[in-house]
Amino acid sequence: MADDIEARLTAVPAPTKSAEGGGAGTDDYLERRTLRRGSAGWLLLTGLGVAYVVSGDFSGWNVGLDKGGFGGLAIATVLMGAMYACLVFSLAELSTILPTAGGGYGFARRALGPWGGFLTGTAILIEYILAPAAIVIFIGDYVESLGLFGLTSSWPVYLGCFVVFIGVHLWGVGEALRFSLVVTAIAVAALLIFAVGAFTEFSADGLNDIPVDPEAFGSNSWLPLGVLGIWAAFPFGMWFFLGVEGVPLAAEEAKDPVRSMPKALAISMGILALLALITFFAATGAQGADAVKAAGNPLVVALEGDDGPTALSRFVNYAGLAGLVASFFSLIYAGSRQLFALSRAGYLPRFLSLTSKRKAPYLGLVIPGAIGFALAAATGNGARMLNIAVFGATISYALMALSHIVLRRREPDLERPYRTPGGILTSSVAFVLALSALVATFLVDKDAAFIALAVYAVALAYFAFYSRHHLVASAPEEEFAALAEAEAELTRD
Repeated sequence: MADDIEARLTAVPAPTKSAEGGGAGTDDYLERRTLRRGSAGWLLLTGLGVAYVVSGDFSGWNVGLDKGGFGGLAIATVLMGAMYACLVFSLAELSTILPTAGGGYGFARRALGPWGGFLTGTAILIEYILAPAAIVIFIGDYVESLGLFGLTSSWPVYLGCFVVFIGVHLWGVGEALRFSLVVTAIAVAALLIFAVGAFTEFSADGLNDIPVDPEAFGSNSWLPLGVLGIWAAFPFGMWFFLGVEGVPLAAEEAKDPVRSMPKALAISMGILALLALITFFAATGAQGADAVKAAGNPLVVALEGDDGPTALSRFVNYAGLAGLVASFFSLIYAGSRQLFALSRAGYLPRFLSLTSKRKAPYLGLVIPGAIGFALAAATGNGARMLNIAVFGATISYALMALSHIVLRRREPDLERPYRTPGGILTSSVAFVLALSALVATFLVDKDAAFIALAVYAVALAYFAFYSRHHLVASAPEEEFAALAEAEAELTRD
């Protein structure tokens, strides 16, 4: 089945239903919507998986200390790490069944129907359009704090980031992913160097120095805000892994995705788990959890203490900027591919999936970038936008895990070149933990959750009243789902 899908994408035949604009069929519909095949091997895909996430090691996760203390955030991180590990193994199986740019939308489309596909794809879009808008604000903050060229965190910096990095993506996917790999390698090396320096100042007493709230149920020195603090820290435990699930969005541009995708997902997750462990302990143990819980640059604070800037802290500060750039750059890529797939299949306006001579979805890059820039320039509230992105992410995780469960039960004989260890049990763990994380977002930022729901409602209205009546049957993800429906009809007959 996976080989058939790959052959289908390479051949690019004419669509069988509905043309651009809703008229008669056109021979070149899919030909004008093709990505560059074979641009990324397992190494570039692994780099992409780490790049999505690496900025979260430099900042953001530490706010979870303020929500749950060291013990609360530690438990939350373990549980969220388990959720991502289970989800990644489930996605590894699904991505070998359907190696296309649709990623989560394509998986859910087959398992849960058009509504499930659209719900999943929209949730992924919310994550990958809002997250770059948030991160570009953080980049601006770093540029200002470092005194680079006298710039402040303002719209010219945001605009420059979007223009330059979208330009690299328009140049070509191979060039873009190689750039991402280099910047990510710098950020990862910096984290390892930071850990060496921070562990020389490590003190276990600093881990639990946050004042205990005596009124919180179950509170103690390790859980200063009680048992509920564990749940409230879920979204911040996610920051060590948020985005790694986007690797399957590169399947259509990968070399031998059936083999390279599971390998890249597993290695990415292993690297991220190791980085989370050493960053968490090194940063909190060097200066104490209370000192870093509200810092915008916790790794720098962990190194400086009362002595002020050091050569190592300045290096880590610059490296933090590299980590932010890596995540910003790769999340732009992920958002453009999900938008491309939904548009190609007719769920969103079809012109958004047109590709350039260099096989880049130029409108799928430019329009989300314009939206992200507008949001960043208008609000300047990176934390709020990131919370909205997390809300969308948790919805997509639950739906993708559910898709794995449904396909395993409904189509046990479906060809699976890679099979998830633990099967349905693994994806069930991911499903339950994703729902728990979804509820936890309301504990952190109710306004962000309701804003995300409002965006969801507008998108669903568009799908209900228009786009579901204008789907493109020849899109790979739609053909894959239609094949299942046809096989089911033959079985019933």
